[in-house]
Amino acid sequence: MKKLVLLLLGAIFILLGLFFAVVPGPSLIFLIVGLMCFSFYYPKARYYLALCQKALTKSCAFLDKKLAK
Repeated sequence: MKKLVLLLLGAIFILLGLFFAVVPGPSLIFLIVGLMCFSFYYPKARYYLALCQKALTKSCAFLDKKLAK
């Protein structure tokens, strides 16, 4: 039951991330939360989680530079 709820929650967050794909910040946050839920049971999701975390770091640094100007 716990696995089913966690995977369902992960799928919902992944879909929200794809829905908000126009804006890089919120979409990456939703994708990270969804992949985090999947990473408990699927090791390949950890790889994609690391990629999303790196992308979020880069996009935040880019936005900080733009807002600082």
